[in-house]
Amino acid sequence: MAGTTYGILAGYDGSASSEQALAWAVREALARGTALTVCHAFGGGIPVPPGEDAVLDLARRSGERVLRGGLRQAQHIMGTGEVRSLLVAGSPAAVLCERSHDAAMVVIGARGLGGVAGLRLGSVSSQVAAHAGGRVVVVRGHWRPAAGFVPGPIVVGANGSPPSRDALDFAFEEATLREAPVLAVCALADAPGSLGGADKRREQFEDVIGRWEKNHREVAVLRRLSHGGARDALLTAAHDAQLLVVGSRGRGGIQGMALGSVSLAILHHASCPVGVARPAPPA
Repeated sequence: MAGTTYGILAGYDGSASSEQALAWAVREALARGTALTVCHAFGGGIPVPPGEDAVLDLARRSGERVLRGGLRQAQHIMGTGEVRSLLVAGSPAAVLCERSHDAAMVVIGARGLGGVAGLRLGSVSSQVAAHAGGRVVVVRGHWRPAAGFVPGPIVVGANGSPPSRDALDFAFEEATLREAPVLAVCALADAPGSLGGADKRREQFEDVIGRWEKNHREVAVLRRLSHGGARDALLTAAHDAQLLVVGSRGRGGIQGMALGSVSLAILHHASCPVGVARPAPPA
């Protein structure tokens, strides 16, 4: 069964961003009743020249120290839940993408150590979101509800495309686990300023959301139709959300692109964690 090897797989490098992602991953593992695997990749995937094994040993020992810190944090929050460790030589993006096929979900921070100052999304996060097999969550922005406030909804983009149906499955599953409402967002414009086919898109949206609502009667469903583009509609909805879920690609995307332009923009600019419903790995 997919995801049974690692459960929730959290990438950890000791950065503040990875610590936030780890805390989110612990919460997810507890909600799902599954194991959490804390993963650290060392060495950067750079080949070690002959006779330089001491360099790799040094990197390994450094990686072990980093991983121990992550394990302590996870075990403190997790309590009696199962926490596993995974230390692998290689580039972080490659390691997480390879292991994603045996994980229920990969969770990473928006930016790790060594990132370029000012970037909203690090290269590892963008590569994993674009190439992992299955679900990915990039933890960014706010996600802890303030004291005295009701947690926000799970926001999902819905346009009727196959990737958006994967996103709906993901969003409704999260909403059920968190006892949160789903806010389904549909952009009626094909592009900002264009309203061609709005009536047809509205009908498709109502039909699709109605089916998911019928199959998940325990989840309160809210609808939001936007006359603008999907990017702005989803980013606006994310202000009050605890999670924003998108498909890997929407309608009209360029064939062969791992991530659509809207999904990529969401990953860079959303004010809350972003879930990307990547295509599931083959059985």
